[in-house]
Amino acid sequence: MRGAVDDPDVRTVEAGISYVTADSRINRRFVAPGVECNTGRYQTHRVRIRDGRPIRERFSLDVNGFVLTEHRSAVRDFFDRDEVERIYPGEVEETVKALTGANRVALMSWMIRTSGDLSRHHRQTVGYAHKGGVQPPAGEAHVDFTPRRAELLARDLYDKAFPDGNGYSRFIASSLWRTFSQPPQDWPLALCDAGSVRADEGVPNTLHVVDRIPEPEAMMCEMPDEESLLAAAIFHYNPAHRWWYFSNMTRDEIVLIKFHDSEAGKALRTPHTAFRDLSFPDARPRESIEFRSFAFFE
Repeated sequence: MRGAVDDPDVRTVEAGISYVTADSRINRRFVAPGVECNTGRYQTHRVRIRDGRPIRERFSLDVNGFVLTEHRSAVRDFFDRDEVERIYPGEVEETVKALTGANRVALMSWMIRTSGDLSRHHRQTVGYAHKGGVQPPAGEAHVDFTPRRAELLARDLYDKAFPDGNGYSRFIASSLWRTFSQPPQDWPLALCDAGSVRADEGVPNTLHVVDRIPEPEAMMCEMPDEESLLAAAIFHYNPAHRWWYFSNMTRDEIVLIKFHDSEAGKALRTPHTAFRDLSFPDARPRESIEFRSFAFFE
């Protein structure tokens, strides 16, 4: 297997990963303040998830599709939206540049996710924008963009963010992920080694941003212009997938997760999801922040 990390002595946990079933036909994701709902059919598969913390230095963004490193943020309270908006974008831009080697970075949106009490985040909203809020952890193996949408987004973002640019030869779409709750976390992040994922895997899961989750019948109705909407890639179960995580992450650590790489021969993308880690009886609710961006090589 290309780029496989040797793991004869690493700690492992067995946990459930949710995959979309092969017979799932209408795949949509509806998101509203503090709540998310998929229309697809999913099945949980028990998989072995390896703890990469003791061998963290062996992982490469270009080979495995993710990397763990240290980073201390000046943000004191990640639930303070104004403080995050004031401080964190600049930190993310510089960190993504350093980790990818790119010339320019176009920032997208950020989101807080928690496995704790979300009731205070369920609010009546008109014109909800799916950014800068608080949502539950993602519950299925996915990548935030399909390859087609990533290519379209890259062109659009580059033209808008860098009108003086001379074009780019490569781009990397990614998310900078940080947990800021105390370890160990009850629903940590599982990462699938990009070298274990075929390029032809993944089916679209269309994103619908709404003020409130519709009734089940309405979510399954025919919807015009779905092809123009943002879509994630969701995955069927594949026993060849190799899952990793980093236990006991702290707020001074970050993971960069690759969503798409336009350069052939590099790791294309990393499916990921939250999973219930029962190996730590004193686990605490997970609180994390993710920030999506596109890095461009000119």
